[in-house]
Amino acid sequence: MSKILIADDEKEIVSLLKIYLEAEGYTVLEAFDGKQATEIFAREKIDLLIVDIMMPQMNGYEVIKCVRGNSSTGKNMIPLLVISAKTQVSDRILGLDLGADDYIPKPFEPLEVVAKVKAQLRRMNALGGIAGAGAGDGKTAGSAAGADDKSLLTVGNLVLNRNECTVSDGKNTHDLTKIEFAVLEMFMTEPRRVFTLEQIYERGWGDAEVVDDNTVRVTLSHLREKITNAKITNIRGLGYRFECDDGGKL
Repeated sequence: MSKILIADDEKEIVSLLKIYLEAEGYTVLEAFDGKQATEIFAREKIDLLIVDIMMPQMNGYEVIKCVRGNSSTGKNMIPLLVISAKTQVSDRILGLDLGADDYIPKPFEPLEVVAKVKAQLRRMNALGGIAGAGAGDGKTAGSAAGADDKSLLTVGNLVLNRNECTVSDGKNTHDLTKIEFAVLEMFMTEPRRVFTLEQIYERGWGDAEVVDDNTVRVTLSHLREKITNAKITNIRGLGYRFECDDGGKL
């Protein structure tokens, strides 16, 4: 069963979440400050991390940076949920921008957290455990030469590498987060189709019951920055459409 690390200096919250998660069969590790969280993360095989923002030693933002910067082991790809009393839009956007997969404001409903944990782990399993994809396989990032044809998805001159979790326009290759990968794969499978916010959120986050517009916008903004010869257009009242040509900006 999956191993989950909860990092929060409020011991009551950690204990509460631990009760609910262990009831679902998960193994739960506890950390009560950011430094302790990073130490546990470094030595344990963690499948999902739940982190508070306001903690001693290291705050949650610093923990996220540490986790997402650990690319040498592939552990940077694990799902990461933020729970925090910092509920301003700017706080949520910063957390997502640093690499959090979801941002849950305090106070929260424990069953909602459990549902989001399940959704994140289901999505990771559906993506074939891409947390370790490409590590030590002897291929260079974005290389199509040694890749299985099924691992490549091509639209125009844009190539999505499923094995390496990268996207290339023939000139530059960019690493993708697991959510960026899932959303872009959906767009590239059916170019020019309009996808609703619910469809995008379900594909990227595994749960469309509560769609967070800001979360989707941040992810799409990151994709626009990485893909210069394609565009993701907001179709007012409907959703978003992806288009790509053979070169240059659209």
